[in-house]
Amino acid sequence: MMGNSIHSWKSKTMIRNVLIASILSLGLTACDNSEVGDVSLGVFTTKDIKINVLVDPIVTGVTCHIASIEADLSLSDPSDSSIACRQTGEITPEMIAKIDNSDSGDVIFKKSKSIFFKTMKMRRIFDPTTQTLIYVSYSTKETSGSFKHSISTVPLWGTKAYQVPSEPAR
Repeated sequence: MMGNSIHSWKSKTMIRNVLIASILSLGLTACDNSEVGDVSLGVFTTKDIKINVLVDPIVTGVTCHIASIEADLSLSDPSDSSIACRQTGEITPEMIAKIDNSDSGDVIFKKSKSIFFKTMKMRRIFDPTTQTLIYVSYSTKETSGSFKHSISTVPLWGTKAYQVPSEPAR
């Protein structure tokens, strides 16, 4: 009998701790200072379109807006997202020299979309042939057989960072 009451107490404590962690994570999500828009999807749904702003941490002349759906009372948000990135300031050769030039680029933004390890990420990739910064947002969890993603590009044409390509574009 004593073993059952200890087991019951441990179960209740674990459930309480999970609930507290969930409430705290919801509170922290609501405190996101990068949120610039919140569009309700209707009276009979708890889902909203949240719009966040991100200034590229290295190429500070680029600002991206990321729209994604968030469900207030759900353990997992939908994987869909869209991005739009634009030049909003100066882009210099020094900034471009600091970025990762690999094919996979740099992860510049991450946001948890689930308590089950689903994350929305955004990467910056540089295409030296066309002198273009490519921003890709994607979900790290497969949904209905496909990975959701979105892309936006910022050409360097007209900036101090633009260099005439050494080989023609493909």
